[in-house]
Amino acid sequence: MPSATALKAKQLYNDKMQKLLESHDKAFLVHADNVGSKQFMDIRTALRPESCILMGKNTMMRKCMRDYAERTGSNVWDVMAEQLVGNVGIVFTTGELVDVRAKIAEHVVPAPARMNAVAPLDVIIPAGPTGMEPSQTGFFQVLNIATKINKGSIEILSEVVVVREGEKVTSSAATLLAKMGFTPFFYGLETKMVYDKGNMYDVAVLDISDADISAMFGNGLANVAALSLAANYPTVAAVPHSLVNGYKNILALTLVTDYTFPLAEKAMAAAAAAPAGGGGGGGGG
Repeated sequence: MPSATALKAKQLYNDKMQKLLESHDKAFLVHADNVGSKQFMDIRTALRPESCILMGKNTMMRKCMRDYAERTGSNVWDVMAEQLVGNVGIVFTTGELVDVRAKIAEHVVPAPARMNAVAPLDVIIPAGPTGMEPSQTGFFQVLNIATKINKGSIEILSEVVVVREGEKVTSSAATLLAKMGFTPFFYGLETKMVYDKGNMYDVAVLDISDADISAMFGNGLANVAALSLAANYPTVAAVPHSLVNGYKNILALTLVTDYTFPLAEKAMAAAAAAPAGGGGGGGGG
């Protein structure tokens, strides 16, 4: 049975989370792998007072959300509870989601490539001198990196990818990168998903701007209009095009008949006033 101290700590945690669940309807699900305590402190400070980071055991956070649902009769946070897997936490916020995510992204720190760490990006060593002594060529040979000795130093002949994104860093790669002074990785709180009033969606949705939505809507509207015209099926999207095409047909008719109308007269007057096209010739000598 848990001690009285442990039970009190759990109760205090539950009380804190209940208040956050009641007072917020927006949050981020964040991954916290490789984030140090000093980095956490800096992020917490930067996000105050409009945001609060809550970390804890996933089972404890899910229990708090179940208690909230039982107490209030609202299951709006159930979608978040389903995503609590791995080393994750919740950033509750009352601020603008885009701005809060930007603040979180500012606090990243460089880190060395540790053995067995999963690479978040491709690690590339450029061609050129390394500053390492010839006696250390063995590290490059293990990784099949072509080198030569130039002026008493190892020189890499061509750019090489030491580890690719998603792969685990090998012992040889970690040692070599450390010897060369590379800190290729950057770690911080990684925003994964957004909670917004009972809905969960990928954080990439925040990158969609009003201009993107307008462009997608315009492309869809153009496709509907093109299909309508090709099928000779009238739709609201095709009305402007149908009117223009109808006007063109009537205007063409006035050119071969005596029938005319004000807009046709303006068009013919403008055509008559336009300079005639022509070409030039050359001379010889």
